Amino acid sequence: MRRLWPNPVDGVTVEQAVDHERRPHDPGRPWLMVCMVASLDGSTVVDGRSGALSHPVDAAHMGALRARADVVLVGAGTVRAERYGPPRRSGQRIVVVSRRGDLDLTTPLFTSGAGVLALHLDAPPVPVASIRAGLGHVDLAGVLAQLHADVVQAEGGPSLNAALAQADLIDELNITVAPWMAGGDGPRLVDGAPPLGHRLRLSQVAEHEDFVFMRWLRLRAT
Repeated sequence: MRRLWPNPVDGVTVEQAVDHERRPHDPGRPWLMVCMVASLDGSTVVDGRSGALSHPVDAAHMGALRARADVVLVGAGTVRAERYGPPRRSGQRIVVVSRRGDLDLTTPLFTSGAGVLALHLDAPPVPVASIRAGLGHVDLAGVLAQLHADVVQAEGGPSLNAALAQADLIDELNITVAPWMAGGDGPRLVDGAPPLGHRLRLSQVAEHEDFVFMRWLRLRAT
């Protein structure tokens, strides 16, 4: 991996790349970083899955970021499409945001005890660990406040990204731009959010075999 900015240098390891920034957190909620891959024309999927856009170094980059998170936050549709299993890091939780809780709860993700459902208060009962916040919809700020975590990595999909962005909960955006024109009508990075106007600061740019890795930090009023 080559770091292109700041301080250009060849031979940067994935570990060095992900340790570039401190990740402070507000006492009221954890630091939230979003990690996604997208094509040059902005699609986050090919044939319904993000894996076709990825690369082994991208997978290692995502895994290194995930290893620094206490909790992984992911939408139910992404869990189904990408066939999520238990995390590699002992004690790490994968919190799955769902409106109805209608996932296969017999998969290893949930039978391992690592999978937790995030539901709204009036969703049906579920036979696995759950966090509930909001009426009629999942209140993501309320979910984050209950996680007792310092760092959370959100891994999509785009509808979850949109909800997080709408609530202004995203502190860090890690996006890999894959060297492909995907075409089609696949969802983009944030799908369904209202106009936002959020300003971010470019923190780092790296490259490997034409895949570009960018880290952006949310600028907030002080």
